[in-house]
Amino acid sequence: MSEITDFDALREAMAENSGQPEGPARNARAEELLTAAEKLGIPLAVIEALGHQLKVYNYSSEKGKMFVPFARLLRMWDERPEDFDEYETHSLHWVFKWVSAGMLDQPHVPLASIEKWLGEMEHRYRLAGHSERAVRSAEHSVAAHVGDVARAERAYAAWLAADRDSMADCHACELHGQGWWQAEQGRDAQALELWGPVLEGEYTCAHEPHTALASSLVPLLRLGREEEARANHLRGFRLVRAMESMRGAYAEHVEFCALTGNEARGLELLAERPAYFTDDGHPQSKLDFMSVVALLMDLLNGLGLGDRQVPGPAGREWTARELATHAREVALALAARFDERNGTTHVSERARARMARRPLVERLPLGVRSVRPAPPPAPVAAPVPATGQPDLPALLAEARRMSDTLRPGAVEAWAAAAAAAAGAELDPRDRAEMADHEAMSLGPEGTGLFERAAGHYAEAGDPGEALAARARGAYVRALAGDVGGAVAAVTGLYDEALALYAADGTGIRQTASVVMSRARVLTRRAHGAEGDPAALAEAEAAVREVLALVEGRTGEDVRLAARVAEARAMLGELAGLAGDLERAAELFARGAAAFTAAGLPWFAVEYEARLASLAHHLGDMAEAERALRAALEHGGAQLEAPGRAQLHLQLAEVVGGRGEAVEAARHALEAAHWADEAGESATLGAWARQQLGGFLLRQGRWAEAAEVLESALPDLTAETHGDGAVVQTQWWLGDCLSELGEHRAAAERRLQAAEIARHWPEQHDHATLAHLAGESLGQAGLAAEADRAYARAGGLWRELGNTPGLIRSLRARAWLALSAQDGLGEARGLMADAVRECEAAREAATDEESRQQLVAELGHTHRQFGDLLARSASEDAKDAPVREVFEEALAQVVRSAEVFASLGDAALHSRTGAELAAGRLEADLGRPADAAARARAVLAAYEGHGGTEAGDGEDEAVRARRAEAEQLLRLPGERPD
Repeated sequence: MSEITDFDALREAMAENSGQPEGPARNARAEELLTAAEKLGIPLAVIEALGHQLKVYNYSSEKGKMFVPFARLLRMWDERPEDFDEYETHSLHWVFKWVSAGMLDQPHVPLASIEKWLGEMEHRYRLAGHSERAVRSAEHSVAAHVGDVARAERAYAAWLAADRDSMADCHACELHGQGWWQAEQGRDAQALELWGPVLEGEYTCAHEPHTALASSLVPLLRLGREEEARANHLRGFRLVRAMESMRGAYAEHVEFCALTGNEARGLELLAERPAYFTDDGHPQSKLDFMSVVALLMDLLNGLGLGDRQVPGPAGREWTARELATHAREVALALAARFDERNGTTHVSERARARMARRPLVERLPLGVRSVRPAPPPAPVAAPVPATGQPDLPALLAEARRMSDTLRPGAVEAWAAAAAAAAGAELDPRDRAEMADHEAMSLGPEGTGLFERAAGHYAEAGDPGEALAARARGAYVRALAGDVGGAVAAVTGLYDEALALYAADGTGIRQTASVVMSRARVLTRRAHGAEGDPAALAEAEAAVREVLALVEGRTGEDVRLAARVAEARAMLGELAGLAGDLERAAELFARGAAAFTAAGLPWFAVEYEARLASLAHHLGDMAEAERALRAALEHGGAQLEAPGRAQLHLQLAEVVGGRGEAVEAARHALEAAHWADEAGESATLGAWARQQLGGFLLRQGRWAEAAEVLESALPDLTAETHGDGAVVQTQWWLGDCLSELGEHRAAAERRLQAAEIARHWPEQHDHATLAHLAGESLGQAGLAAEADRAYARAGGLWRELGNTPGLIRSLRARAWLALSAQDGLGEARGLMADAVRECEAAREAATDEESRQQLVAELGHTHRQFGDLLARSASEDAKDAPVREVFEEALAQVVRSAEVFASLGDAALHSRTGAELAAGRLEADLGRPADAAARARAVLAAYEGHGGTEAGDGEDEAVRARRAEAEQLLRLPGERPD
């Protein structure tokens, strides 16, 4: 670290330190710089160093250190005000506000001292001729802090009534403070109205919209505006994450997670900031933070997760239960210190109320990966009547009702009945149905239980149901892979069932069950027969036999109606295997409709999902969308998480494909949520997050998209998702970061994507990404790295035969070269190369569209060449070398206008822009008549054009050109040479 030997070096060092991240290291450097300033023997140097120290303390967790440098500054002002220049005089009065707020946040500063300080501030502002607006704002803060609502309201009104002047807080900070008070008083809608211009980016500052976004979260939730709350969390947390001084705002994001069923994300946020548990430099924000920690831990305890390990103060491991106790004790102890100082109980009451908050939303999906902590499973108990014993007859009746009507949960109802029947005497029919439904719940492992159920059915005198149970067992064998054995078994059962039915030994329901099991087994065999016509024909015949047996005879029996619906869908399945996709889609639709008509919509879901895939394959997007929406509607609460995630993700793709990015984002968000719930965060969840990020990007919601894409990226792998998905995610993320002004990070993402794409056979993406990386590197101030990226892109554009890309890379490199010391020669050479490449490609163009595009590029290249040359010279064109450069620039701009003129009206605005640039150069060269002539030519070019309707982009361009031309005409008629 170089020694500070003069005032300029000190100022440079302070500017450099101001750009460092907030925190103790920056503060320590400010202290070193004050020592260096004192050695210079220049009073203003010490004043500026003290002001710098004040600023870095204020924007850190060590706000309590502000008072000493401020007291010294104030003493210097009282003794020798002439040592302060205009800026430092303004700064001294400005930081009165910081110090008054800082005193409130430090419970060791007596309230009487704060009130005295408030009077001192009012007196000094009056002497300096400032409005009382900032004073009344400070008074409002004092009154609100101690809970004096009446005084706070009076001060609030006086604050708004006073004139804004140079001492008033910036618009963003003022609106945040005003909105905070409205929310504090329960006026959430008014608060959000006040915050609107800050949240929308109309007013910003170093800490806004950071704090307004955080403060808006709970009011938005209370008003039911959950989508806005989600968006503000993703946007706002991204802003506060790296800012050490924003513990209070950070706490509001943790609180938001706690109140929306996102406890796991809340824990992740706590883990990111371990120092927040112990930093003591700002007691108020520590109180806020520990109150929220207590809230989150209490909610985890309520979920049965009190023994879960959680992030906490360093030095030991913490469970949620232990941290809840610790955080509550710390928060209440801090609150008590404030209340003792204030002589009220207001701070403690607020802290207790905050810790007692309950969730405002059961679960608000955020889009970023975070799985809700699963509570320990609760034991399932059978209903117990007033007698104290499970009501077995009621349980059996309910289970039988649910299975007879094919209700969801029938298997679970039979399991509850079986649990209640342990040790009880049961008749064979009851035992049969219990075993039958337990076998259904076991899938391929239930074969033996189906045999047991068959035995009990036979014992109960129902041979038809015994055959049906064995047939179900045969189908399970097919599912387990023993298709041949299943076919042999079900064939015999089928023959027996038909004979029994013909002899009136069983009913149609039991017979249909056996016939359907045979159809299922044969369809399963057809799947493995690789399109064998004989297998397909036999399976189709079996399915049609189900229809022949049951269709028209269902009556009120939903089981038989379900057989008809399933048979229709199975015919669709077989048509698909035979390659007749349109017929398959039609039959799936008929099957799904039959299930819905029978009052069994949850059975339609599988076939509606299949129909959607077929329709998508056939290019019928409208039918695909209809089927997906129907599947989600019909699945209802019975739809399991993996299926729900898949349906939402498919619907997001379809809806997004027709340009509805907002709705598509909602479905992708739901898909990500349900994938997390299904335990598929790293697979299906990553896909959904990747898509969600893309849809948010299409809406220009850059910060939200970046958060989601960054969350998806660690789970996306070439092996699982394909390297195309990884590249696309990096690409999108680079675009978001570029829009957010995070150019270095954007460059990293684009270069990472380019490194993957460089191995692809087609190199267009590689070239584009390298070019975009050059843009980001240049915007990040990394000129050498940017030049290398553009050179890499240029080489690829040349290999691809993409002359426009090559020309743009050369122009970009020229501008970078100009920024280097003595770089004009290289810059001129690169621009000349761009002109030559463009001219050669224009001459070689074989189609008119390509030729026109290259002519336009040539015009832009000449224009940029002229602009580059003009910028390289000083404003004073009297010196001969400078004048020579201006003449060269003029020649390039004139040539640009001529090239654009050859394109006619299609390039009118480009031509007139070049004409006006030439006119300005001619004015600089002392040729006002020539400049005026060009201005008049531009005005003539727009005669008869519009330009009166606001908002029309074409008219805006016309108005802008006319205004420039008229301004050029108003230049002095004569200029000295």
